Amino acid sequence: MPSSEPTTTSTPIPADLFALALHDLPLDSVHAKSAELRNSLAHLLESNIQLRPFAAAGDADCVEAIAENEVVMKRFEERIALCRAEVERRMGGSGHGLDDDAVKVNGDKVNGVVESGDDERAAAEVPAQSGRLTDEELRRRLEARMVEDNAEEDDDGVHL
Repeated sequence: MPSSEPTTTSTPIPADLFALALHDLPLDSVHAKSAELRNSLAHLLESNIQLRPFAAAGDADCVEAIAENEVVMKRFEERIALCRAEVERRMGGSGHGLDDDAVKVNGDKVNGVVESGDDERAAAEVPAQSGRLTDEELRRRLEARMVEDNAEEDDDGVHL
């Protein structure tokens, strides 16, 4: 018997409508949207890296989650390219820094850093500009935070 509860499914805005919507945004909002997409993409990449061992062990849910993430990541990459194209259109051919913080994937590498194994190599360090962190500094800070979070989880008691 079918469920009487309504289901909600959200469908992403098609790429052509996304590009059209970018035309009406202020330039700083286009940059902000690109940064938001890159951040989300980085989180999905990290999620997939963490899910791979479980998927390799036969966890069907993890295999499905990785496949879904791959679809979303492809869409985010397309939208980042649309943001870049919009900035180039307005700036006369200059992406004006949209590539500077691009998330790059090569096997198990995210932004030039091997995410698993003992062979962790960082991308070449570039001095941070305008308050931005280098990939290496961001990696170091995230690792430190993860160590702190894991240490807190080992404490006894209930944390609310």
